[in-house]
Amino acid sequence: MHPALQSLKARFAELDDLRRTVSVLHWDMSTHMPQDGTGSRGRMIAAVEKIAHEKLIEPAVGVLLETASGLPAATLPAEDRAFLRLAQRQFARALKIPPAFKAEFLQHMTETYDVWVHARKANDFNAVAPFLEKTVMYSRAVSDYFNSGETAWVHPMDPHIEDADPGMTTAGLRTLFAALRRELVPLVKELSSREQPRTDFLSRVYPKPRQMEFLNWLARHLGYDFNRGRQDLTYHPFMTKLGAGDVRITTRVDETNLCDGLFSTIHESGHAFYELGIAPGLEGTILGYGVSAGIHESQSRLWENLVGRSREFWIYFYPHLQAHFADALQDVSLDEFHRGINRVQPSLIRTEADEVTYNLHVMIRFDLEAQLLEGSLKAKDLPAAWNDRYESDLGVRPASDAQGCLQDVHWFYGSVGGMFQGYTIGNLFSAQCFDAVLKAHPDIPEAISRGDFSTLHAWLKENIYRHGSSLFPQELIRQVTGQDLSPAPFLAYLGRKYS
Repeated sequence: MHPALQSLKARFAELDDLRRTVSVLHWDMSTHMPQDGTGSRGRMIAAVEKIAHEKLIEPAVGVLLETASGLPAATLPAEDRAFLRLAQRQFARALKIPPAFKAEFLQHMTETYDVWVHARKANDFNAVAPFLEKTVMYSRAVSDYFNSGETAWVHPMDPHIEDADPGMTTAGLRTLFAALRRELVPLVKELSSREQPRTDFLSRVYPKPRQMEFLNWLARHLGYDFNRGRQDLTYHPFMTKLGAGDVRITTRVDETNLCDGLFSTIHESGHAFYELGIAPGLEGTILGYGVSAGIHESQSRLWENLVGRSREFWIYFYPHLQAHFADALQDVSLDEFHRGINRVQPSLIRTEADEVTYNLHVMIRFDLEAQLLEGSLKAKDLPAAWNDRYESDLGVRPASDAQGCLQDVHWFYGSVGGMFQGYTIGNLFSAQCFDAVLKAHPDIPEAISRGDFSTLHAWLKENIYRHGSSLFPQELIRQVTGQDLSPAPFLAYLGRKYS
């Protein structure tokens, strides 16, 4: 290996260790940290992130990148070419942001998260509004840093979207969302007008300890490796990767909402499968992670919806669920359960939304964060704007801010902008991806009905997981499906399922 490339890999491996240290701090803060630990935790996270950022933008890194990039491409393995491409991207983006600003913003995020947790419990938007206003200010500053020099973004949200989903823009996503919305709105109205299935059993009492027993059993039977991970409770479920042998998931349990824990666990397991399936040779490198928010969400949504809400899935798992909660489910048949968990009905909570209305929730958030960054919407006016959009788009109006603009953690644990489009990108690609799976292995649904996921896991690992970040999103989508991202397969899937 050329000395410049070898030195670059060593430097980026050290950066990877620092970032994983930050992930441990975030995971602990969201699961086990005492209530009063926020202040010191924020300083710790900011300090480590600042060190990592300073190391990344050292002039020596630029020199090494220039030298390594001058090597004949034909002499480099594909993995090294992918490494250099991603390293150049990370270096160029990091140069835009001053380390002190990044540390300051990160400490603010940590403090905001703590305030949000309490504000959500107390249904008190006013408590967190000044923090959100400051987050918008920081987020706009990030946009301004990227909109300097030779770079000229069309919309202040573009740099944030590019960070999460490379190759996507505000304008492109608005076009994609408009086409999807035209098909979804009438479909929601038609399906909502039908006789609704029984769902009373989903809100019966399901004790938290017994739910956790079942959710751990479920994750294990789906293929989640507890020797390389664990599942904990949190306020807003997430997955985090601390190493190839340490990929953790979290869930949320409500004793009178069975679906909350069930589909949170399946969803986060899907994220974990992706990270656990990355090629071992990419461990400890910048290529050893999922490539984008949208591709990552495609895998969690594939498991949550195309697998986890299918009838075949519950042919195997419902008898186990019914036996575990005999008192609550003894009078509920498999068909009633399957129809109940797939009811299409406009609702208030994104994470609990059905497959048909879900993307409308995403579009509302996408539009609102664009307005916040543009300055056409003030942070203090977010609750009213949120409630009005829910009433106009979904025909429901939140009775509280906890059911409204406080429900999602994203704007209170990160920047504003580019935070939600990945969910809809994920929904669309999940359908394209599953079409490709079934074309290669049409017997997978029957295997699922026997609780056998081996073929599905193997195909996903070979075609998606193992690549990590070696391929950019559009390259991966084309390689897997032979076409660009499109809403057509997703809409066709909904049509087949709900016809």
